[in-house]
Amino acid sequence: MAVYYHCRHCGNEVGAIDTQLVDAKRLGIHSLSAEERQNMISYTNEGHVNIQTICEDCQESLERNPDFHELDQFIQ
Repeated sequence: MAVYYHCRHCGNEVGAIDTQLVDAKRLGIHSLSAEERQNMISYTNEGHVNIQTICEDCQESLERNPDFHELDQFIQ
């Protein structure tokens, strides 16, 4: 099983972890609310976990342009 992190804005892969056991606390997702988990985490038919995050480039864009927070996708 693997855990894949993708930017929710640009779609680029931020990173991946290949592991046999997913520990929510070690991944840092234990502190998410149920709604946040539902919005950010999905599972594939192969048993992999996809987590939406924000890459450094998109984070910098959001910091420079706070109004981008209103948009689901701001990179075309």
